[in-house]
Amino acid sequence: MKYLITGATGHLGGMVVTELSKLVPMDELRLGVHRLEKAGALQAAGYEVVALDYTDVDSMTAALTGVDVLVYIPSLTYQVQQRISEFENTLTAMQRANVTTIVAMSFIADQYNNPFQMASYYAYLPARLASSGLNYAVVKNALYADPLVPYLPELIARQNVIYPVGNQAMSFISREDSAEALARIAVQPYLHDHGQNYLLTMKQNYNMVELSAIMSQVTGKQIGYAPVTLQEFADLYRSEGDGDELASMYHAAALGLMDEVTTDFQHITGHAPQSMTEYLTRHYQK
Repeated sequence: MKYLITGATGHLGGMVVTELSKLVPMDELRLGVHRLEKAGALQAAGYEVVALDYTDVDSMTAALTGVDVLVYIPSLTYQVQQRISEFENTLTAMQRANVTTIVAMSFIADQYNNPFQMASYYAYLPARLASSGLNYAVVKNALYADPLVPYLPELIARQNVIYPVGNQAMSFISREDSAEALARIAVQPYLHDHGQNYLLTMKQNYNMVELSAIMSQVTGKQIGYAPVTLQEFADLYRSEGDGDELASMYHAAALGLMDEVTTDFQHITGHAPQSMTEYLTRHYQK
C-alpha cells in the first residue's frame, strides 16, 4: 500500500506522519508539502517527499500517481471558496491518478445553521464525498486543546478565560490524539471503506467554569471566567489575523453547536483519549 499525507510539515500533518510510521514501513509513505524547503529534515530522515500545489491539477496528479490512500489535511485558509476549489482539484487529480480512497480531515462546526465562517466548507465536504464514488472517511476534529497551552500565560495575566460562549460547553481533542486516529483509519480498510463520518472528542465536553478550574489546577494560578462580547473578542485578536473568524466560531459555541461528545476515538484506537487535565498537565511548563 502507498499512503500520501498532505500538509506533512504542518502541526497535525507532522504528527500523522509520526503515527503512520509506527504502523507501516517508511517506503509506503509519501509526504506532500507546499514548500519543499521546509521538508529538509523529512528528506534527510529518508521519507519520500513531493511538492503539492492545490491549484495545479497536473502536479497533484503526478504526486498522487501510485497512491492507494490519500490522507487529506487541507490548507490553512479562512476562504471558503479557496478550500472548496482546492478540494475539487484534489478529487480531479485522484480520479486521473486512479486513487480510490481518501481519509479527509474535517471539523465539528459543520451544521447547516452554524455561523462559523468555514462551516459551509465542512458541511459541503461529506456531501461531496458521498457523491464521489470513492472509498472515504470524514474525520471531524473537535476544538484543538493544543492552543490552550501557549494561551495560558495570557489567561493567567487576565485572571480569566474570556471566550464569549456564555454557559455553553465546548468539545476538545488534542492533535496527538487526532493524528493517532487518522493514522489508524488510513491503514484499516474497515474504518474507511464505507463512507464513515467520525467525530473525535475527549470523553467529556467542558463549560468555561470547568475549563478555568482545570487551568487553575494545572498552573497553580487562579483563573476564573469573565466572558467578553463577540465584538470585543474579535477586536482583541483581529491584529493577529483571525479575530473575526475565531469570534464566529465562538458564536457557534454560544449557540450550543460545538459541544457534541462521541466515543469514536476509543472505537478507532482501542483506548480513551487524553482528558483536558491530562493534556494540559503534560504540556504546560510552570
